[in-house]
Amino acid sequence: MQDVHAAGGISAIINELCKIGAIHKDRLTVSGKTIYENVKDAEIKNPEVIRTKETAYSPVGGLSVLTGNVAPDGAVIKVGAVDPSIKTFLGEAIVFDSQDAAQKGIDDGTVHEGHVVVIRYEGPKGGPGMPEMLAPTSSIAGRGLSTKVALITDGRFSGATRGISVGHVSPEAAEGGPIAFIQNGDQIFIDLTNRTIELMVSDEELENRRKGWTAPEPKITRGWLARYAALVTSANTGGVMKIGLKQKSLTRKK
Repeated sequence: MQDVHAAGGISAIINELCKIGAIHKDRLTVSGKTIYENVKDAEIKNPEVIRTKETAYSPVGGLSVLTGNVAPDGAVIKVGAVDPSIKTFLGEAIVFDSQDAAQKGIDDGTVHEGHVVVIRYEGPKGGPGMPEMLAPTSSIAGRGLSTKVALITDGRFSGATRGISVGHVSPEAAEGGPIAFIQNGDQIFIDLTNRTIELMVSDEELENRRKGWTAPEPKITRGWLARYAALVTSANTGGVMKIGLKQKSLTRKK
């Protein structure tokens, strides 16, 4: 942070983004001025810390949004933390309905090379609260499987996550998203170049599984967390609470 500040700070970064048209520089801010007016005098003082477009560290951003029949509303992967040799990954699903169960499966050797670890019911509603999955990804890396095992989840990751780790899968399992219908042994294909994530089963089979699915009971049934789980929206909308008809049923009668 100190190096970035000395190199021109966030204002210099935003100014550079304005120059290359990466953001809408004419948007008003709380200062009453546009984004560009706020930063137009900021300069990059150390091009080794804050790079220009011409000397960018990478031609693409460190994060990518993947879409496909596993995540119709999107999922997120930190491509900057994936080994550059990995462009695609095809693996066999091994499914866990909680982070704790997945952690046990990784630690005891149940998870092995060629697996796609699926951790579900850990999204905003299912968690509830969308816990981070740093421990499972760290264990995978610690066993030397960062390029040999993928992990997908409707939970989230911390900044330390590395490897083929796809989070924020939306819709989440607790809302009946496709991740809820994945079965052990299914083939899952992750394509980082085309930014897709696909469950290799037919649409008909996926629909049959959907019809046979029953939403699990909420993990929390009382208090504020129960209210949160009932009102929260999917990760792709920011996991915000939607105030509406559902709230009325949760309002204590006087």
